[in-house]
Amino acid sequence: MTTRLNRPSELSPGSPHKLGAHFDGEGTNFAVFSENAAQMYLCLFCPETGEETARLPMTEKTGSIWHGYLPKAQPGTLYGYRADGPYAPEEGHRFNVNKLLIDPYTREFHGSFHEDPALLGFESGSIAGDLAFSPDDSADFMPKSVVSDPEDFQPTAKQLGRNWGDDVIYEAHVKGLTQRHPDVPEALRGTYEGLCSPAITDHLKSLGVTAIELLPVHALRSEGQLTARGLKNYWGYNTVGFFAANPEYFGPDGIQGFRKMVKTFHDEGIEVILDVVYNHSAESDQLGPTLSFRGLDNASYYRLLDTQKRYYVNDTGCGNTLNVEHPYVMRMVLDSLRFWVEVMGVDGFRFDLATTLGRQFDGFDPYGAFYSALRQDPVLAGTKLIAEPWDVGPGGYQVGQFPADFCEWNDQSRDAVRKFWRGDENGAQQLASVLLGSAAQFDHSGRRAWTSINFVAAHDGFTAADTTRYLEKHNIANGEANRDGHHANFSDNFGAEGDSDDPEIQAKRDRRVRNLLATVFLSQGTPMLLAGDEGCNSQMGNNNAYCQDNETTWIDWVGFDHELKQFVADLTSLRRRLPALRQTRFLHGNLRATDGLKDVEWFGFDGKGPEWHNSRLDRLAVLLRGSAETTQSQMDMAEVFVAFNRSDQQLGLVMPTPTNGRWSKVFDTAKPKQSELSIDGNTIVEPHSISVFATTGDGAENAA
Repeated sequence: MTTRLNRPSELSPGSPHKLGAHFDGEGTNFAVFSENAAQMYLCLFCPETGEETARLPMTEKTGSIWHGYLPKAQPGTLYGYRADGPYAPEEGHRFNVNKLLIDPYTREFHGSFHEDPALLGFESGSIAGDLAFSPDDSADFMPKSVVSDPEDFQPTAKQLGRNWGDDVIYEAHVKGLTQRHPDVPEALRGTYEGLCSPAITDHLKSLGVTAIELLPVHALRSEGQLTARGLKNYWGYNTVGFFAANPEYFGPDGIQGFRKMVKTFHDEGIEVILDVVYNHSAESDQLGPTLSFRGLDNASYYRLLDTQKRYYVNDTGCGNTLNVEHPYVMRMVLDSLRFWVEVMGVDGFRFDLATTLGRQFDGFDPYGAFYSALRQDPVLAGTKLIAEPWDVGPGGYQVGQFPADFCEWNDQSRDAVRKFWRGDENGAQQLASVLLGSAAQFDHSGRRAWTSINFVAAHDGFTAADTTRYLEKHNIANGEANRDGHHANFSDNFGAEGDSDDPEIQAKRDRRVRNLLATVFLSQGTPMLLAGDEGCNSQMGNNNAYCQDNETTWIDWVGFDHELKQFVADLTSLRRRLPALRQTRFLHGNLRATDGLKDVEWFGFDGKGPEWHNSRLDRLAVLLRGSAETTQSQMDMAEVFVAFNRSDQQLGLVMPTPTNGRWSKVFDTAKPKQSELSIDGNTIVEPHSISVFATTGDGAENAA
């Protein structure tokens, strides 16, 4: 270390109370957590040359927080940390002072990662593997942390606060939604500003979308094996900075483009939900790079195997598992969530592999430390919270087991809908549960009927269109010999794998897509639409396109099916008009005190009960009334009768007697254009279709 780099007199003690780098108008306070480091260094860099200009020992440590104040350090200062201590992987420690480390709390990055063996904490190619200490400096290959201007991160306006029961969620990727849109200005495509351009907001509003759920937007690093194959982590589930927005999506306004995006969506009445990845980091397993957490304090930030601390618990399937039980790791996650709410303005979060965050040392506990802290936090308790209720660890599948504050992705809904329309055995019986919000899984502990997030397609898996075009996944482009991705897709191709110019096949596929989407929107719960499904977008059979930053994942707006888009818009409109389709209480067939009628009844097409014993049951109907558990005014909602015909026959339908008014057919998936539907008493249900009836007339005004 040169004399020029070693300038300890410049750091005064500073404060340990706010982690990260905070400018106070005269200088910057730096504070970073490391329980086990022997020495921490603050490193400064020249923005023009990238040269390390100072390496300042941080001599103050309060508890586990290293801290120091650097006078005259202005916003824009580039910095990083180096941590010295034992390099003893078998004891869980991987300190290496030769590795520049990102500040976990940095809000901005300067530069990017460059693949090089120097990023590894161990000597690449050594027969000792990760036990061989690396002498190579990594600073030239690392992005630098940036001291932010506090004026750029002032608290923003409050969240919209929409009711869950009214929500329609649209899952989208910043780049995938905008990159090929002809009406998004070319310079804004793939950016936060492009995402909130009128072409996109008008599209979402016309669909009836109330919330956009964005795939991860935190700063990330692509895995080395992907970059070696000329690919990248496109989805973004490989976070390295939990407070920094991914700069790949910056437009002309930089980080302010994100805040502009949120404000624009709010102005249009659309909430913003972020998909967040607090279960693992981009540092992978013991053979992965040393970028931040591993070098700062490996044994604190990660869960390690009890008897072999050289190795990581891998409940995530991504090489490592963040130790959210540790108080300072939990603090980092909660601080990050609050930052995105208070400063960046978002309305909620979808927690990737949420089971991992609820794991205690004795197993999954939804009321454990992290979720208890989250639910009582005065900032976070009022936000939208969504769990992906599984991981790959022991007992990882936890659908229905999260606290009442959470909605949950319901893969059982996806599979049941696909199975029914494909004609699988017992498909109707499984569908019946889904249509009522999967009450067997979710109706406990005061949970509401909107708890189940229902979808037929999401970012991982086939699109809705591909569910009708491919029997097999086609993931060769991912470079993993087609081994990756879901193996059970419950899909159909109608006799031709991939695209077909056969008009009969095309017509069958189009109707199947309409049925799949309609079933989601006709189910109790909260519907989620994958971006592009409303236009019959295809990923050419790739059901795990996480590394495809190209036309595989960029929505094809030129080939967009605008007729299907209008069909989806009509579905969301129908759902808004008919409260019986989006109730807040579960339906169990209980008797209503006001009239002695059941709140839900099942029928066959002959007016009798369905043949539940028939594993090949291909038709059923459900009568929806206001829940027996709700208020009188809500019980007075229009009744809805939905008939599902998977058979090859046109069937007549014996209708139940309405409580008030008369039945009118208000939706029919046999018709691509609902404008062509005659709203009358026609009770014929076409083959492979859904007919929806609602009461109109006296006492049934809510159907209008």
